[in-house]
Amino acid sequence: MKTIITNKTIWNIAYPIILGSLAQTLITLTDTAFLGRVSEVALGASAMAGIYYYVFSTLAWGFSIGIQIIVARRLGEGKLNRIGVVFEHGLCFVFLLSMTLFLIQRYYSDVLLGASIQSPKIYAAAMEYMSYRHYGIIFVCFNFLFRALYIGLSNTKIIGYSTAAMATINVIFNYLLIFGKFGFPELGVGGAALASVMAEISACLIFIFYTLLKLPIKQYALFSFHKLEGWLMLTVLKTAFPTMLQKLLSFGTWYIFFMLIEHMGERPIAITIIVRSVYMLILIPVFGYGATANTLTSRLIGEQRQPEIMRTLRRIVKLSMLSVLPVLLICYIFPHYVLSIYSNSSELIAASIPSLYVVGLAALSFCFGITFFEAISGTGNTTHALILESFVLIFYTFQTWLFTTAVRSDVAFVWTVEITYGILIGVVSLLYLKYTKWQQKKV
Repeated sequence: MKTIITNKTIWNIAYPIILGSLAQTLITLTDTAFLGRVSEVALGASAMAGIYYYVFSTLAWGFSIGIQIIVARRLGEGKLNRIGVVFEHGLCFVFLLSMTLFLIQRYYSDVLLGASIQSPKIYAAAMEYMSYRHYGIIFVCFNFLFRALYIGLSNTKIIGYSTAAMATINVIFNYLLIFGKFGFPELGVGGAALASVMAEISACLIFIFYTLLKLPIKQYALFSFHKLEGWLMLTVLKTAFPTMLQKLLSFGTWYIFFMLIEHMGERPIAITIIVRSVYMLILIPVFGYGATANTLTSRLIGEQRQPEIMRTLRRIVKLSMLSVLPVLLICYIFPHYVLSIYSNSSELIAASIPSLYVVGLAALSFCFGITFFEAISGTGNTTHALILESFVLIFYTFQTWLFTTAVRSDVAFVWTVEITYGILIGVVSLLYLKYTKWQQKKV
């Protein structure tokens, strides 16, 4: 069945992803809001350890995007009974990946965090955070895989349900475990980590039960326990491995960004963490529409409708910008009120406002950049996407080092590297889609 691409079609795929991302961001928001009232050290530790944790999880995210691309392509081709086979191969790989990441975080976090965090206080608190948090990596990996299945099928409502439950559980147990309310132990930064683990487990259980009860398992040949097909696993890895490296490099570079700012002092990293929380809130629609661009590109190729892709991407960029602008207006008109959600320090809030203005502009550049970049992955040319982003990230890292270490700029000026990234990744992606032959890529 042909996909009729309208603004409503795009919105119906994007809005559950956006709601799901909103719930996910609420987890970061509540961690920041609660720990910002504990101490700046606790705030810095949770952010550094949290980003460190997500660097590992990006491997699962990258792999799942490969699965998402193939699922969307099979859906477009009408080969529904191959979707379950692809998903089962993903399950096998994700199991091995999740156990490997768990063991690395359990036994090597002290070395890895110790090499990147200068402040002894922040390091000690970060290790306390990771002593609980590493248990969640197994469930996060499977959550990404289920998310990829549903985005690939353009059936995204469950993502909103699961992450809404995840955010609710996280908020409740953050309050109970950070501050020790209603008889629960007062764990501080460790409580935030434990609450996040409980939230991740709940999301995984919801995905499992929803899949078993609501998805047409026979139609997609899910859980039929097919024999492993070597050629299919190679196809999956050929598509997914570049996206794994790409996400690892991308988030690893962002970790370097935070590490270099942490080296500037406890106040600069506190400003950066608060601004990051608002920034991620602003970017929620951007990444939702980016995932939509990815899956619609792959699906349209499967339906042999390549000429419609660029027109669809332009629509997505416009919708992304229209979704971001209302949030930007609130942040620009009421910056003190927005930042006061994350901290009750008037001095810290005042120091964070210039950076908030900068990330607002960065978000607009991302509407353009992320949409076209995700479309490249949607074509199946994930190796090319990796190469393109690698060049952009090299420039991004150099610029970050220049502003934080060589020039010692103000934190707000350091954040301008995000604007550079958004513009560069958009320009190189648009040139790629206009001038290279990607239309007949097979996955």
